[in-house]
Parts: sequence; C-alpha cells; structure tokens
Amino acid sequence: MNDNQPGPQASSGGASQAPSQAPPEREGLRVYLNPRVIGMLFLGFSAGLPLLLVGGTFSAWLRDLGVELTAIGFLSWVGIAHSIKVLWAPLIDRARIPLLSRWLGRRRSWMLLAQVVIAIALLGMAFTDPRENLGLVALWAVLAAFGSASQDVAIDAYRVEAEAKHRQGAMAATYVTGYRVAILAAGAGALHLASLDSWGTAYAAMAVLMGIGFITTLVIAEPQVHITQATALLEQRVNDYLAHTRHAGWRRDLTAWFIGAMVCPFAEFFQRYGKAALLILAFIATFRISDIFMGVMANPFYLDLGFSKAQIANIAAAFGLGMTLLGAGVGGLLVARFGIAPILLATAFLAPITNLAFAWLAYIGPQSYGLVVAIVADNITGGLAISVFIAYLSSLTNTAYTATQYALFSSIMTLPGQFAAGFTGLLAANVGWISFFMLTALTGLPAIVLAFLLLRLAHPDKLRRPGID
Repeated sequence: MNDNQPGPQASSGGASQAPSQAPPEREGLRVYLNPRVIGMLFLGFSAGLPLLLVGGTFSAWLRDLGVELTAIGFLSWVGIAHSIKVLWAPLIDRARIPLLSRWLGRRRSWMLLAQVVIAIALLGMAFTDPRENLGLVALWAVLAAFGSASQDVAIDAYRVEAEAKHRQGAMAATYVTGYRVAILAAGAGALHLASLDSWGTAYAAMAVLMGIGFITTLVIAEPQVHITQATALLEQRVNDYLAHTRHAGWRRDLTAWFIGAMVCPFAEFFQRYGKAALLILAFIATFRISDIFMGVMANPFYLDLGFSKAQIANIAAAFGLGMTLLGAGVGGLLVARFGIAPILLATAFLAPITNLAFAWLAYIGPQSYGLVVAIVADNITGGLAISVFIAYLSSLTNTAYTATQYALFSSIMTLPGQFAAGFTGLLAANVGWISFFMLTALTGLPAIVLAFLLLRLAHPDKLRRPGID
C-alpha cells in the first residue's frame, strides 16, 4: 500500500461561507438550526422508509399470509438493488432529467423522481394480494427497491455538496435520526397497522408518508457544486488522451464521460492501495454476511416461534431500535477513543457470536425475556458495527470521488450476503431454526480472518484519505 501517494484535493462540496456567518468554532449548537441541516432530518426519513418495506416487513407480511419460507428467502433478492446501485450511480451523478432537472436542478430532480417511483410501487403492493398474485407483488417490490437505491445515491450526493465541511457532522447526525425514525415507522408502525386493519392499509399508509420526501425535496435549495483544479486536470488528461485517438464528436464525448465517471474512481482506489485493495474489498464483502443472513429470516422466525405481531413490533422493532442507537453511540465514542482497528476487530467477532443468541431463543421457545436478551445482544453489536464500519469506509475514499467510491464499498458490503440470503429460507426449512442460526454464525469466520490480515497489511488506522490528510 502506498500511504504517501498524493490524491486529488476535494472542495468542501458546499456553497462558500458568507462573511456574516459565525466561524465554525463559534457556531456550536446553532448548526442544528441551519435549514439544510434540518432538511436532512426529513430526507433521512424518506431514505429509510422503503428499506424494511421490501425487507423485514415484507418478509413478515408474506409469512403472515402463509407464503412458504423458501419463496420468502428468494424474494429477499429484491433488496439486491441497494447492493448494485454503483452500476447506475455515475448516471445519477452526471445525467440530467429533461425538464425536471431544469426546474429543480440535478440532485433534487433525481430525488423527486425516485420518491415518486417508490410511492407508486408501495401503492401497487398495497392493492395486490400476494396469495393471488405473488409475482406482481414481487415486481412492485423490485420497483420500490430500485427507487429506494436511486434515492440513496441522490441524497448522499446532496448531503456532501449542500454544506461546508464543518457542518457535515450535523448533516449526518440529522440524516441518521430521520432514517432511524423511518425504520421504526416501516417496522413497528407497519406491523401495528397490519394487526389493527390489514397489510394493504399498512403499505398504503407508508406510501402516503413518502409525501414527506416530496415536500422536503421541493422546499430545499439545490446545492452549489465546486470542481477543484486537481479534479479538472484529471478529467482533462482523459480528454487529451482521446484527442490522440480516432474518437471524434459524440463518440469522444461519450467515451470521455464513461472513463471519467466509471473508470477513474476505481483506478485511483487500486492505484492508491495496490494489492491490499483486494484484501480490503474482500473484508468489506464478508463483514456483514452473518447479520444479513439473520436479518432476512428474523421476522418469519419470530412468527413461527409463536410471538405476536405486537410483541415483534414492541420488542424486536421499537426496543431493538433503541438498542441499535445505543450501540451506535457507544461505537462512536469507542472509535474516537481507541481508533477504528480494535473496534472493527471486536465487531467482526461479536456479530456472528450474537447469532447464537437466536439459536438459544429457538431452543427455549416464545419467551419474552429470551427475545429481549437476543435483541439486546444483536442490536447493540449491530450499532457498534454501524459506527465503526461507516468510519472505516469513509477513511477509504478519495474526496474527489467520494460518491462513486462509497457507492462501490456499500454495494460490495451487501451484495454477497444479499445474494446468498436468497437461500436462507431453503436452509431454515431443511435444518430447523436452531441449526440455522448456528450455521449463520459460522459465516462470520472469513471476516474475522480478514480483519487480522488487515491489521498486518492495511491497518485501518494508518490509511490516509487523499484531500484530508
């Protein structure tokens, strides 16, 4: 790994600070009164709402209606859209939507389009009975998942570009808060609505809540984007190279766009880290596999074990959310105190171990205290993992290519586990719940081995982020 190689310098990504504004060190808590910081609370809600509606809540709906575990497992593949969003992220980053982009700007136009697609798809799911037309429900879920993944790309880009660097922490804090509130609404909220009325009513209500995203997108201002000289020079080198080839006209423009958007971010990453890049990507791909395996089958497991929808909503969803936020808060403090490496290694161990708590729960049966213990262990560990892994992935990016490189990392983080999770229903149906959770714990072993290798070959606390260090 070449730690000393200089990278392109990135701008703050926001509009210039006016002289009348308070300096960063004097702004304090007033940063949370900034309109764009407040706006991220509602954009975070819009981003988080669809996630469970095509994931855990979707699985619970299908199982509640008697759909086979094998089919539920395969339908978890609709979430793969979030794992492959890097494929179209450069398009969202650079392409303009006719008329809509002229009216709203590049970022807001893509956000609004994605939000409309999500709302329509959720309404389609609400008015389709899986028992009569499972295939159509699956198509609506796929559309919702692709809309959700596209919205994530647009909002991530907006968050980086909308405000100066000293406000990015506040932007992230309000975003995560809104995101977690949405998870609660789409989890516990949808389950309560389903128990009081029907699953169709629950999904229709979630579609209406997407209106929060619509309104926010229309109210916020499009960010001012500043391209640094280093980035401009990098793009110019591509144009200079193409000028000496047979490419001309639209063909040269299209080739230059493709290389700048798709090739440069990845080539820079591999050039910077050398052979260690493959190790880093392998670790990213395996770190969350045990969590993903467990998460897909969690709600069907609770229902099969005999827990009511209200118990699942109150303990697994609402109480679990609190434990996740607690774990994330503790994780942030531990990373600040001890660095990324020791916490990354600890969570690599703890994540698969907590799956054994669910094997124990399957053994003792539908005992509320057992569910509480399992949720505390799993969600606090999950919160720790969230904090340290976001810090780790952020440390890997070059600030000139943050959006595309982060989309690559987040896609690799979920794609292998999401694909393999399609077979979890088949596995659970054949081996039983106790053996299932014991086997999912074993899927965490590769991440543990790779974590030790990272400490030797690409120590997380010694990585340098171009444009920052």
